[in-house]
Amino acid sequence: MRHDLGDRARKILEAVIQDYIRTAEPVGSRALARRYSFDLSPATIRNVMADLEEIGFLTQPHTSAGRIPTDSGLRYYVDSILEVKDISTKEQELIRRGFAGITPEVAQLLKHSSKVLSTVSRHIGLVLSPKFSRLKLKQIEFIRLDRRLILVILVGESGLIQNRIIESDEELTQEDLDGFNRYLNDILGGLTIREMKVKVVEEMRQEKNRFDHLLSRALTLSRKVFEADSDENDIYIEGQVNLFDYPEFTDVAAMKSIFKAFEDKSILVKLLDKTLTASGVQIFIGSENELTEMPGFTLIASRYSRGSIHLGTLGVLGPTRLNYSRIIPVVDFTARLVSHILESDL
Repeated sequence: MRHDLGDRARKILEAVIQDYIRTAEPVGSRALARRYSFDLSPATIRNVMADLEEIGFLTQPHTSAGRIPTDSGLRYYVDSILEVKDISTKEQELIRRGFAGITPEVAQLLKHSSKVLSTVSRHIGLVLSPKFSRLKLKQIEFIRLDRRLILVILVGESGLIQNRIIESDEELTQEDLDGFNRYLNDILGGLTIREMKVKVVEEMRQEKNRFDHLLSRALTLSRKVFEADSDENDIYIEGQVNLFDYPEFTDVAAMKSIFKAFEDKSILVKLLDKTLTASGVQIFIGSENELTEMPGFTLIASRYSRGSIHLGTLGVLGPTRLNYSRIIPVVDFTARLVSHILESDL
């Protein structure tokens, strides 16, 4: 539901949220009257806060306590009140230094990115790796390691490289594998792994009619590669220890539930995967984030890319009272920096 607040209500809502972000405690009207130049009596502020509670932007956890913002109040604040400033030069340098000397190998880069996000934000850093099965492949190459052990190198059009080791059902020479490479790159180049699975089955059906033994063996081996493919992403998580700094999550049972949710990464993957289809920084506040096992959390995320190809997403997970004005530009800058590193080094 859309609400057009007056200037006074907007200022008081902003003040409540700023105090709550700073203290994690309910905010009372007398405290606001002391800290802010509203030229309003505590009674008037209290009436405005009651109005904000009535429309669902504030709530009172205890009858004798002050008020805290609801998820709806925080959403209104982020969408209609918050002014996001450019990231500070100091934090830019801190993030850049975090990536100094890092290897361009993708898995290491992404794992390191989650650590940088956690360190700079002082919350939890998350990075979702690309789903390789969705990327178009430029080249496939088989390299003999042992009698039946084969290294498979998959090179994506985006520049990403993935290595796999498979075991062949027969002993193959490197000469055999070189022939497989030439044939498979002719028929499979430019397809995703999903499309390759279908193409290989189709080609195998046709090869039965051609009685070409070499091509049949190549397709049999490639089918082993693609059948082993997983459509799951890797997700890198750093900074769970920061949870102990959040006074709102001191309950032991709640902490157990939260850490259990981190063990089952599928929900986090699903949430981050949504960001891949949207440009810019995305913000999921509290109940919006579908993390029923982790109530009271906000995810701020953005996708990273190589050129025009969107590869994955990264972000910061923290309590709903995290400092939005600081974390949003940190996530945005980090996503752009990771995209630049991928563009330059791969």
